[in-house]
Amino acid sequence: MSAKPTSLKRRQFLKTAATATSAMAIPTIVSSTALGLGKSVVPSDRVVVGGIGIGRRGTYDLGCFLEQADVQFVAVCDIKEKQRNAIKNLADIKYDNKDCDTYRDFRELLTRDDIDAVLIATGPNWHCTAASYAARAGKDMYCEKPCTKNISQSLLLADTMRRTGRVFQAGTQRRNLPHFAFACELARTGRLGKLRTIYAHPAGMKTQMSGWVAAEAEPPKDVVDWDMYLGPAAWRPYNEKLLDGFNFEKGGGMVGGGVLEWGSHCVDLCQWAANADSTAPIQYDPPDDKGELVATYADDVKLIIRNDGWLPLGSCPVRFEGDEGWIETGDSGKFVLSSPELLAGRKVEEIGGYPATFHVRDFLDCVKTRSQPKANAEAACYSHITCHAANIAAFLNRTVHFDPVTNEFTDDAEANRLRSEALREPWRI
Repeated sequence: MSAKPTSLKRRQFLKTAATATSAMAIPTIVSSTALGLGKSVVPSDRVVVGGIGIGRRGTYDLGCFLEQADVQFVAVCDIKEKQRNAIKNLADIKYDNKDCDTYRDFRELLTRDDIDAVLIATGPNWHCTAASYAARAGKDMYCEKPCTKNISQSLLLADTMRRTGRVFQAGTQRRNLPHFAFACELARTGRLGKLRTIYAHPAGMKTQMSGWVAAEAEPPKDVVDWDMYLGPAAWRPYNEKLLDGFNFEKGGGMVGGGVLEWGSHCVDLCQWAANADSTAPIQYDPPDDKGELVATYADDVKLIIRNDGWLPLGSCPVRFEGDEGWIETGDSGKFVLSSPELLAGRKVEEIGGYPATFHVRDFLDCVKTRSQPKANAEAACYSHITCHAANIAAFLNRTVHFDPVTNEFTDDAEANRLRSEALREPWRI
């Protein structure tokens, strides 16, 4: 897959070579691995992958990639020496060789012509910027969420993928789990009647500015590259506590978490259910006395973001209500329907937890076919915009009105200032 259009494809070479050897009657022994027999895949059908920022979540994602017979993982970039070596060791054991290369600067990894796609699992401060660099380098990408830090980044991300023609899959893996897909299908296709209310779980409504911790002595750059760790985020002094765990701001910006973390999953599913992958609600009311934030779409569908009031169906619950029925589901893999007739005799597979394997497979298939995956850049753009706008309403503690055509807040300079933030030099999207 990595061969340039002007080069001789490996599959063509094998066919030509086979014809030539047959004509000369020279016996040739070809290994089963080269032929793609058993669990192996012929080189021309492999997707060659590199990893950028492979920490705890990234290591899990990488495991899902390595399960796929048509993946060849060849390189890892991380700002931590310990993590680079750990991922290299994982790959070298997998392939029984020492071929996995390591990098501290992801731009060096992106120069490799043999790499088709990258897994981006850095901190969220890097996601949009790294994805944009990858797209301009001609790489497809599976990018963990949250994919953007603000509304402007969301729009730039979608625009970059359109212009470069790259395959982008946001790490909102629940779109490829059967029970969530079934619930969204009932809502999208009118099986619930006219859709009235959709519910998302945010896991938290707290919005805040970045904090500040005491400065510590920086390690050598080869051990931990602190400047690269911060990347496009505002500078702050090194502190080891900032290297691990979910630290959304990574050096600056508005809204530490808020709706965005779980909302990247739950609001995303609600957007899909409401056929709103290319738009966003037009009004956002701040959390009320019950802690519920209400966003209203142009067709009067209400998105209610709430922490409480859920059936015991696991984490990341969503609920969709129409005039003729409702469905609620979560990470248990189970769902509850207003009527068994909504199943219409179908058997929906119940997969507990939230495995990313199906999502990774969807991405790899789209890399090969050049089609759009379920969590493509356009869908990710507007689900993130919805989360960002909800966070802005919560942060300002007042109603805001958003125009999803101009992608600006209506007559609201204060809210519009929160649509973007400066990137630290020299980084650009």
